[in-house]
Amino acid sequence: QVQLVESGGGLVQAGGSLKLSCLFSGRTFSIVALGWFRQTPGNDREFVAAIAWSGGSTNYADSMKGRLTMSRDNAKNTIYLQMSSLKPEDTAIYYCAACPKILRWCSRPTDFRSWGQGTQVTVSS
Repeated sequence: QVQLVESGGGLVQAGGSLKLSCLFSGRTFSIVALGWFRQTPGNDREFVAAIAWSGGSTNYADSMKGRLTMSRDNAKNTIYLQMSSLKPEDTAIYYCAACPKILRWCSRPTDFRSWGQGTQVTVSS
């Protein structure tokens, strides 16, 4: 079992930036990649970004590409999601999750085995 805890969400004005963090623990040897998803009420979880734990390769959702930077700190078992030029439509609960497969196979919610509780991001206009 892998435990994940997100932090860094909050209220930001449109055009602003926010950096989310996700600390994970537990059976970390099972983790090959980690990802971020977001969800708004009544909608499915939407892929945002993913990173390979070994090597640091990244994938980003086309809808947010250019506004995201995902990174990792191996020593701290932590991943980060830097978001910039935020828009009101970016408002959502953001979740981090762990994937036991290689990065290219980690883009759907069903690819991920463990999830955090989520952190709220609200972008005001």
